[in-house]
Amino acid sequence: MIHELRIYHCAPGRLPALLKRFETATLAIWNRHGIRQAGFWTTEIGPSNHALYYLLEWESLAEREEKWNAFQADPEWIAKRADSEKDGPIVATLENVILKPTAFSSVK
Repeated sequence: MIHELRIYHCAPGRLPALLKRFETATLAIWNRHGIRQAGFWTTEIGPSNHALYYLLEWESLAEREEKWNAFQADPEWIAKRADSEKDGPIVATLENVILKPTAFSSVK
């Protein structure tokens, strides 16, 4: 099992729009594509409160490539993403890290 950490740094004032997009559109499309989330977080105390952190679970890099590419090409996702950005871009920058558990990790 591998995990993918994604950090979306939002444009000022746009985090609520990103949260709404995940809650009302993205998660249902992910479910259809078999994409499994391990959790979502916002910053309570830290350097920025304009970011969304989340983890995805994958059996392998091959599974990630197949399912993520299908999601990105999904016409419903493309339309919903465009609709959510009609008032301007939501994400200013994105960080993406593939994590591999250590031998002593409680999460495997």
